[in-house]
Parts: sequence; structure tokens; C-alpha cells
Amino acid sequence: MPAVSSSSSRALNAILPLVASGQAYEAHQKARTFASRYNKSEQYDTAIDVLFQSARELLKLGHQGSGTDLTLFLLEVYESKGEVVDDESRGRLTQLIALTGSSGSWRKTIIDRSISWSAKHGDCPAGDQDLHHYIGELLYKDGAFDAAEPHFLASGKRDSARSLANMMVEWSAAGGAPGIFALRGTLPYLQNGNIIGARTFISQFITQVILSRPNLLSPLQTSPLPVTSTSEITHTTEPVLNFCQLAVLTCQRANGEKNKVMRESWVRLCGTYQAKGGVLATKEVRMALQEIATLYFAIPPPRTQPDNPLGAMISSMLGGGVPGGGAPPRRMLSPAVTGPSVPGLD
Repeated sequence: MPAVSSSSSRALNAILPLVASGQAYEAHQKARTFASRYNKSEQYDTAIDVLFQSARELLKLGHQGSGTDLTLFLLEVYESKGEVVDDESRGRLTQLIALTGSSGSWRKTIIDRSISWSAKHGDCPAGDQDLHHYIGELLYKDGAFDAAEPHFLASGKRDSARSLANMMVEWSAAGGAPGIFALRGTLPYLQNGNIIGARTFISQFITQVILSRPNLLSPLQTSPLPVTSTSEITHTTEPVLNFCQLAVLTCQRANGEKNKVMRESWVRLCGTYQAKGGVLATKEVRMALQEIATLYFAIPPPRTQPDNPLGAMISSMLGGGVPGGGAPPRRMLSPAVTGPSVPGLD
């Protein structure tokens, strides 16, 4: 039986033997009763300990419904206390999420509520980065690639970007052009202003996809082509993979409207590759690229999404935006070419 703290020992000494003897329902009810009393009397830490240990033991024995209910109650107490996100508060949740198992919707319910709590009481409005990373890794190992994807993207950490790249390479092996899977990591990271994540992702993706599919390496350029002292491009036979690498490199050197060379390079890059058709010419990708153009190069969006995105971006650069305003404020940033890591993106 787990060790108990003195403040919660009375309750746990009454609850945990019931779990061990197979009386899950009775244990669940006692845990709720004790925790409710502690919560109402603002003994939050005691309520948290009772709920955590009770839920953990129930989940270990496969009682997902009871364990999930106590975990959600635990999150309610977190809210009542105003519990901040730290290693201890996060660690309780990761243990319970892991024990819940993948069957049914129990785990997703806990994950959703945990992320919501961490977004409110942590530093990141999208939810705690370490919690997202843990969940992404857990789902990845379970083969739930589609469920893991948004957590790796929301985390934004280098380790998450590497894991996302590895997962996308595995996913692409099941069928589909690798370029499509490369876009699914590269574009969202760029849209979030996360150059480090985008660069880490595409670098890892290219390395791993060529290891698994050597025929993707272009016979015209069999070794990486250095572009700067810290950047290189691996030329492949898949145009979308080449585009992703060049897009990240171009955004990395952006400086809003001040760097006209990079603005023009972005317009030419998009126009050249979109003229070839394929996924880069689809409406969804064109919209994402236009958002990136505004964010990094201060190129205002066109009044409509025309058939010629290259012409639209050139028009925007020459001042062909909507006269009279009325458009919402545009997000813009200027990523540094070199310098210290952005906080939270390590």
C-alpha cells in the first residue's frame, strides 16, 4: 500500500484497503466524501492527496470510470486552490493519464481537462508545454498519430519537434507523399512564430525520411548544400520537401518589411512552387502561406484569394492593399537570424 501523509492518513487508511479488496465502488464513494469535506474546509492539499492516491490505485486495477471521476474531481480542487503548474502538480496528472489506458474515452477526457487547467494556471495560453509533450509521446507510442500531432505542435519544444518529425516519417510510410506530412509540421510551427520548432522539425524529418527512403535523395546533389554557417539544404526529388526547407530558411532571415530581399525571395519561392500545382497550390496551403507572408514579411493579405497568389503578393508589396482599412490588425514578427533561444522553445 502506498505511503500516506499524516494529514490524509485517516481517509486513505479507510479507502485504500477497500480498493485492494475489490470494493471499488465503496472506495470511490468514500474518496469523494472525504475529499469533498477537505475541499469545503479549504484543506486543499489533503483533498488533493486523497484524490490522487485513490484514483491511482483504482486505475492500477482497471477501474477506469471511478479513477477518471476522481481525477476530474482532483482537477476541480486544483481550480479551487488555484494550483499552479509545476513538476509536482503536472506529475500527478501524467501518472493518472498513463494509468487510464487507451480504451474508451476516459483518457481523452482527463487530457482535455488537464490541458484546460494548465492553460489557465501555467505560462502558456495553449497549455503547459511539458504536459503537451508528455501526452504527445504517450499517444505516439500508442500509435494514435492523429491525436498526438496537435500536442507536439502545441508544445513547441525542440524535443516535441523531433518526435513529431519521427512520427510523421512513420506515418508517411503507411501511404502518402512525404511532402504532405512535412507540410503538416513545417507550416503550423511557422504560423505560430516558432522558427526553432520549424527548423528542428524539417531537419529531423529530412534526415529520417532519407534514411527510410534513400531514393528521395536527388542524384544532382547527394550531400547537403551549405547555405549559411548553421544552415544547409538537402536537395530531394520531392519538390514539397525542398520547399519546406527553403521556406524555413527564408523565414529565419526575415525582418518584416525592412528586408526587401527576403520579402522578394519569399514571393518568388511561393510563386515558383505553387505554379507547379499539387498540394502547395491548394486553397488551404495558400492561405497558410499568406498568413506566414504577413507574419514574417509584413506582406498584407489580398482583398480576396485570387487564382494567382504570386501576383497577389507582388501587388500587396507594391501597396495594393485594401484602401480605407477595415481589416483586423495583422500579426507580424521579426525572427532573429542568430541569438539566444526563445524562452520556452528549448
